Amino acid sequence: MTLDSVQVPRLSLAEILFGIFLRLVAVCCFWFGLNYWALVIGFSFNGAGRFDLLPVGWRVAATALAVIYPVAALGLWLMVSWGPVIWLVAAAAEIAMFGFYPQIFGTKPLLLLLHGTVAIVFVLFRVAILYQRARQAKAARNDSP
Repeated sequence: MTLDSVQVPRLSLAEILFGIFLRLVAVCCFWFGLNYWALVIGFSFNGAGRFDLLPVGWRVAATALAVIYPVAALGLWLMVSWGPVIWLVAAAAEIAMFGFYPQIFGTKPLLLLLHGTVAIVFVLFRVAILYQRARQAKAARNDSP
């Protein structure tokens, strides 16, 4: 007997948790994007952070991150392959800003720790999912005659 609809395999617990993790990171990226937009339009620091009052380094970084973070949030929320890549670009920019140029941008060690933690958790999820899929493929090969 044939079925009319396509059967979609059930997601594993790791894949479900990975999706939740990506959506949580997406919400954080959207928040970061809103913070950079607030800085650019002068809503932050009682107007002292207005675009025309910012140093050149901050102008470049804030405008780039104000665009990149919401795009990363969209990609992560939709769980498409380019979402983590765009997040990595934004995280690398902030790591460079606050890690390598503290004389210009100041220091934010908690933010650097957050980016590192998100990257490590992402890699661990991907490894766990790949391991599960390899085990399932091996079990399927052994079950077939």
